[in-house]
Amino acid sequence: VGRLGKVLGPRGLMPNPKTGTVTPDTAKAVSEIKGGKIEFRVDKHSNVHFVVGKASFSAEQLNENISAALEEIVRLKPSSSKGRYITKGAVSTTFGPGIPLDVNSI
Repeated sequence: VGRLGKVLGPRGLMPNPKTGTVTPDTAKAVSEIKGGKIEFRVDKHSNVHFVVGKASFSAEQLNENISAALEEIVRLKPSSSKGRYITKGAVSTTFGPGIPLDVNSI
């Protein structure tokens, strides 16, 4: 993969130990992911991206996962930030249209 660094690096596709894509203990990483570990990504426009489930999940499972993820985001809110921390939300499939969420009710 090192030879592809010049191509993959600028695109943001190069594996990085900080994001958990490179690890010496793959069994532990796989068990953590299967156990429900999720990773948040924040883009340059302050949008938070994360996976909450699969298409095979029931509505109750998705609702539980979304609620847990939003609670974690609010828990990690810096003390210096003022006002509403989450203003909008949407749920979508990989390349599907986004369905708006009512973040006030969550």
